[in-house]
Amino acid sequence: MKKVLIINGHPDKQSFCFELARQYKKGAEKKGADCKLVNLADLEFNPILTNGYRKRTELEPDLLMMQEEIKNADHLVLVYPTWWATYPALLKGFIDRVFLPGFSFKYRENSPLWDKLLTGKTARMIVTMDTPTWYYSLFMRNAGHRSMKKGILEFCGIQPVKITSFSKVKSSTEARRKSWLTQVEKLGNQLN
Repeated sequence: MKKVLIINGHPDKQSFCFELARQYKKGAEKKGADCKLVNLADLEFNPILTNGYRKRTELEPDLLMMQEEIKNADHLVLVYPTWWATYPALLKGFIDRVFLPGFSFKYRENSPLWDKLLTGKTARMIVTMDTPTWYYSLFMRNAGHRSMKKGILEFCGIQPVKITSFSKVKSSTEARRKSWLTQVEKLGNQLN
């Protein structure tokens, strides 16, 4: 049975991202996956890596639990909005605090290379935005997508990483949102 961890990085519990995350879970559970959905807004942690990497900041119980969940998952699903061309501070703070050296990667001594400690896992990014996708691609060069995919997930060994974007959410119709929810449930049912 495939273990799926869905991480919702939107801080607003009334957001469309919450419904997208639930629909992915619904689809994956229909396929027989063992799913866990975590809303970062429900966790208690300081999102600031106070001392950088100079001095270890002790992890709160919720972050220790999340490291275990990530370790045990076969497939990660990150659901979040695009704000200022990337992702919300809550999600960035979560990544800063959880995806630490020794957990998700390890630098090699006297080498520019590193060990990717989360290999064997796959991921799906489900991203909402109000910017038209053509504008985000052409003028922003998919900044947040590239940062999350290449700079974080693939850097740690997670591959393949697939991306599904929904745009322009703010001005979308109810019918359009329903079609997106159906699409996300199908993605969950395909476990990709």
